[in-house]
Amino acid sequence: MSTVSASIARQSLPAQLDRVEAGEEVSITRHGRVVAVLVRPDVLAARRSTPAWEAADRIDALLTRARSEPLKTAALSPERAEELIESVRADRADR
Repeated sequence: MSTVSASIARQSLPAQLDRVEAGEEVSITRHGRVVAVLVRPDVLAARRSTPAWEAADRIDALLTRARSEPLKTAALSPERAEELIESVRADRADR
């Protein structure tokens, strides 16, 4: 990866774009700090897609594991559920 200052990049933008088109990455600095990197769109898309694929793989693993485990019993009994529903209905009726 080559590095150019912002003022040089501004003066030689067509040349910098030619370098990027040829496959090179160009870092642009301001006061010695990298503030931008010129890369081809296909390279950028590939870099962005990797985390998405990793997240999809994690979700797939979670779903696969969940499918193999038995369902847990309900933490709420039907009687308690009815009590809560009646409580909500009573609160709404009071409004």
